[in-house]
Amino acid sequence: MRQSSSTQKGFSLIELIIAMAITLVVMAIATTLIARSLNVRVRANDNVDAMADAERALNIMSREIAQSGFNLTDNGIVAADSVTDGAGNNTIRIRANLNKFNTSASTTARNGIGVDGEDAGEDIKYFIYAAPNTILLARYDRYATAGGSSTVLANRLDSLHIHYFSQQVSYSAAGCDISAPSLAEVTPALAKYVVIAVCVKQDAVGKPGDNGYQPAYNVLLTSDVALRNASLIGY
Repeated sequence: MRQSSSTQKGFSLIELIIAMAITLVVMAIATTLIARSLNVRVRANDNVDAMADAERALNIMSREIAQSGFNLTDNGIVAADSVTDGAGNNTIRIRANLNKFNTSASTTARNGIGVDGEDAGEDIKYFIYAAPNTILLARYDRYATAGGSSTVLANRLDSLHIHYFSQQVSYSAAGCDISAPSLAEVTPALAKYVVIAVCVKQDAVGKPGDNGYQPAYNVLLTSDVALRNASLIGY
């Protein structure tokens, strides 16, 4: 009987080393791309969260400013505390006697503003607060508790600008504020219409030259608020 022999060959040591090196390079590139895409996604999510915070804060501000002056003899804006700080950001303080017709409130709370707890939401101040590595939009409620209570509404803002007008206006957006309003501004005490301009900082996503890179930019959010009680002062 004849037996046939076959020759079997495998990888040489050099070929194996080259294959392993190529595999390691491919894995390193793939790992880098995955990590970079995850970082881009995290940064993009942070930007979305910052925008959502600013929009919620603007909604709260608009709602409370609109009812400023309720059951008072003025428009409810405290001019002495509605000022511009050294960085050019505005502060606004508003008052309203919301308990005037609340039969469950005490007589003192119904007849004025100043009862801790009962008069929560009746004396509010909105202002910008600079914290380490960020800028916060804060809400201070003077009578929410004894001594008042502060709440952070949004972070990573660039600016807060508040404009006062005697009636509804049109305007343009320019950078981080409005421009060219159709009417001249008035003092806070004479305002019947308020425009709030909030500038939100969006951080850069990725690095220049990378796929999906987005440079840092600012988004301007505005809200037009009619002081619904300002025209009822004389009634």
